[in-house]
Amino acid sequence: MDALVESRRSKREPFPPEQPVKIIARDVNVFYGDKQALIDVDLDVAERAVTALIGPSGCGKSTFIRCINRMNDTIPTARVTGRIEIDGQDIYDPALDVVQLRARVGMVFQKPNPFPKSVFENVAYGPRIHGMAQSRAELDEIVVRSLRRAGLFEEVKDRLNDPGTSLSGGQQQRLCIARAIAVSPDIILMDEPCSALDPIATAKIEELMDELRENYTIVIVTHSMQQAARVSQRTAFFHLGQLVEEGPTSTMFTTPTDRRTQDYITGRFG
Repeated sequence: MDALVESRRSKREPFPPEQPVKIIARDVNVFYGDKQALIDVDLDVAERAVTALIGPSGCGKSTFIRCINRMNDTIPTARVTGRIEIDGQDIYDPALDVVQLRARVGMVFQKPNPFPKSVFENVAYGPRIHGMAQSRAELDEIVVRSLRRAGLFEEVKDRLNDPGTSLSGGQQQRLCIARAIAVSPDIILMDEPCSALDPIATAKIEELMDELRENYTIVIVTHSMQQAARVSQRTAFFHLGQLVEEGPTSTMFTTPTDRRTQDYITGRFG
């Protein structure tokens, strides 16, 4: 058993001393009915950094990030074992308030999904239901601040009452990011956030990620290795439900330790 633990540890290159750990996952397994989607995943996620999850389709990347805000709870056949901690707290503790967890862990999906409400109401929705504003002025302030942080305010300041769905695809995705950060999360999960966007909109989202990591821990699932190389500080490679290896992005893309990682990055499979 000790040898197994050591071999798993060797897949995780240690963080530099000045880089705190935000999320710790140990022995995480996920089952959908009889099918096992994740197998014994051990992963540390750095605080205030972008961690990219890469790997072929169906390898478990999205399943893993859905564990971090317990979205797998919404699937009747899903079962999660192991331990995931955020700031030392076990997020699968039965006493934990899942609503509060999901406020701390924002999610941005592959396809922009604004609510069928105005731009303003899309961002105001979360703070309103969580009781974060005591007055309309406070709510206005939260909405404007969130839109600014998402790099969208200047583009929509005269359109706050327009439907969120009237914005372009890239603007809608930044609106969804503004909606996620309006409830002051610690962590933002992004599941292929640029796959439906054109190159210009993609560049804006990538630039935004670089700015947001100063205040948030970001985990991004991406099929684009170029994007992972551009936006992330650390990269984790998944294959067939297993975490093959993880480390600084520059190391992962130049000198990976596992042949499967090298084969995937160089395009031999995937």
